[in-house]
Amino acid sequence: MVEMSKHMRTTLKDVPTLKIFDFSSYVAQIPDVIKFTVGEPDFDTPEYIKQAGIRALENNRTHYAPQRGTAGLLQAVSDTLSDRYDLHYDPKTEILITNGVTEGVYSAIAAVTNPGDVVLVPTPTFSIYGPDSLINGAEPVEVDTSVTDFKLTPELLQSYLDKYGDRVKAVIIVNPSNPTGVVYSQEELDALADLIRDKPIFAISDEIYSELNYDGHYASMARTLPEQTILTNGLSKSYAMTGWRIGYLCAPKAVTAQIFKVHSFIMTDVATFTQDAAEAALRGGLDATREMDRQYVERRDYMRERLEKMGFKCSRPMGAFYIFAKIPAFLEQDDTKLIYQMAKEAKVAAAAGAYFGAGGEGYLRFSYATAMDQIKEGMDRLERFCQEQQQ
Repeated sequence: MVEMSKHMRTTLKDVPTLKIFDFSSYVAQIPDVIKFTVGEPDFDTPEYIKQAGIRALENNRTHYAPQRGTAGLLQAVSDTLSDRYDLHYDPKTEILITNGVTEGVYSAIAAVTNPGDVVLVPTPTFSIYGPDSLINGAEPVEVDTSVTDFKLTPELLQSYLDKYGDRVKAVIIVNPSNPTGVVYSQEELDALADLIRDKPIFAISDEIYSELNYDGHYASMARTLPEQTILTNGLSKSYAMTGWRIGYLCAPKAVTAQIFKVHSFIMTDVATFTQDAAEAALRGGLDATREMDRQYVERRDYMRERLEKMGFKCSRPMGAFYIFAKIPAFLEQDDTKLIYQMAKEAKVAAAAGAYFGAGGEGYLRFSYATAMDQIKEGMDRLERFCQEQQQ
């Protein structure tokens, strides 16, 4: 009998599974565990958005949608980017509606890379950019930013451009960052843009947490280098719509046309009624999200204070809903072992920093996208666990 699994795409052998989801499956079997793992808002989708989806279903908006997206949502995305961010994209030719940012990033990487091209991935970061590159035959190169306060600096970027030369095809920029919560200023991004300007290098900018920016200053490579930037964003985090799977991708017309070829063959379309709900979300503005933001800041400050009292060293995240905490010396230093120990003994689940690439080892990521009563109980349990480890 032929073992067919040995005759599949060879690059898949090097593609890891998403370990954070493997760990989440493990902790799901532990009764009464408190999860600070997967970054999903605990809030319900705002009612006016759900009602728009219901109306769409009642009006039989259940047939195929245009592959680029419905005209209404494309225009809503264009208007939103213009009004909020001063970014200007033609809804007919420069925007695609995608199945979340995940599909948008995959389609972008697949469209711009050739076998052997290098994709620079500043780490720690969410674990899709490297595997997407590997699947498409490109070489993901992790750029360890732990020594530069978890930000890609011009000096660090230049060193990798010098090392890999013409092989560099794309640089990943995630702003605000998952897992660290750091936020780039426009000046910082401008300095990075200057290094790749007029070179055949794309900036793939993942901005899914753009509305969860607690200093209120939006920054994007698309502002300073629109001709080379592929912007991806969505509604999952800002509007608590993770299950709706609505994202969007923006780029210059000629670039979007090529990405659309990938998009159209892996996605027939995004469900029409979910697009109608997303259009309502964007047209409704940010009023429904402001209370979420207020609670995120309250949760962040409480969790950070508790963790630091236990001995964790935490930066003050200015975006997203994560705290990236350095493990204190009295605990197990292997973060991938520590999380299993914590889950078993303390019934508290956090994500290992190593899951997010180079520079993440020795850290834990705590998500505060969960209710305050759960955060308080989880911190109490973790504090008792830390005290026991010091005895």
